[in-house]
Amino acid sequence: MRSPYDVVKKPVITERSMDLAGENKYTFVVDPNSNKIEIKYAVEKLFNVKVLDVRTMNVKGKPKRMGKYAGRTSDKKKAIVTLADGDKIEIFEGV
Repeated sequence: MRSPYDVVKKPVITERSMDLAGENKYTFVVDPNSNKIEIKYAVEKLFNVKVLDVRTMNVKGKPKRMGKYAGRTSDKKKAIVTLADGDKIEIFEGV
């Protein structure tokens, strides 16, 4: 099994993800090759919490331009993790 640090890349800090944090749901950018079981294990090990549910989505990269050159940003995978009542992740508090 891979290291939890290889599975969970970074938290997503947006207005919508902060609203979800109030409902005990936290959003992370995860490795595109990871599955829900690996994500659950990684979040439980990294933050010492109990995960009830994991929902994932693949996000296509957006088209971008730099002068005459066109390209696109990288594709990524996001996971919304629901925690048990009473658990919380401190990095999302006070943002």
